[in-house]
Amino acid sequence: MALDWQIFCQDTIDRTVVKGCFGTGGPKGTQTYLDWLLQAWGQTVQVSALALVVALVIGALVGTIRTLPDSPVLARIGNWWVELFRNIPLLVQIFLWYHVMPVLIPAFADTPKLVLVVLGLGLFTSARIAEQVRAGVQALPRGQRYAGMAMGFTTVQYYRYVLLPMAFRIIIPPLTSEAMNIFKNSSVAFAVSITELTFYAQQVGEETAHGIEVYMAVTALYIVSAFAINRIMAFIEKRARVPGFVAHTGGGGH
Repeated sequence: MALDWQIFCQDTIDRTVVKGCFGTGGPKGTQTYLDWLLQAWGQTVQVSALALVVALVIGALVGTIRTLPDSPVLARIGNWWVELFRNIPLLVQIFLWYHVMPVLIPAFADTPKLVLVVLGLGLFTSARIAEQVRAGVQALPRGQRYAGMAMGFTTVQYYRYVLLPMAFRIIIPPLTSEAMNIFKNSSVAFAVSITELTFYAQQVGEETAHGIEVYMAVTALYIVSAFAINRIMAFIEKRARVPGFVAHTGGGGH
């Protein structure tokens, strides 16, 4: 069976082939399936990037309070947060934000569905990042904390200037995985009809009866995006690495 890549040059309205769609683009006012594909890719990147920001901010905060000394109440709240969002399937959380939250909290009734998906995906991922931040802080030798205290730093100061900068250097590899996962997990947005890559693939595959070509193109974009994220995070890890530093693993050996 021969693959027909010209389907991406078809106009989405009348299905006529638009000349030049792989080059300078078609006539003004037309939209091809290639245009729609690129828009869906942009929507996927937008959802993923915003959700990652939400996850990093909240995950860092929750992960930090779980390691605060002499703060069992805050640590317990952080543990509840992690267990809550980590143990509810992501798709269920998206449906809760989309269908339930606008009913329980009227302020969400007029919230764009993209924002609701960003919140659902971001909070789900924040629980995973919180666990990594906690592990990163606890992997540091206790001397790091004592050194900050000896210099007269407050708890906020030695977390800000000593512990967290080192902890984030340690957890860059797992953060790389989370950044790639959040891009792939953004596919759940199709369940609430956000035009991202998975929604595009399903819709266009049905419209054109060329599902093989469509899903191959979408798969290629997922692979390219994940590889780009991996390379960017690898560059950050290389630049942020502390020469000679070895994280404390808590082992009993000497």
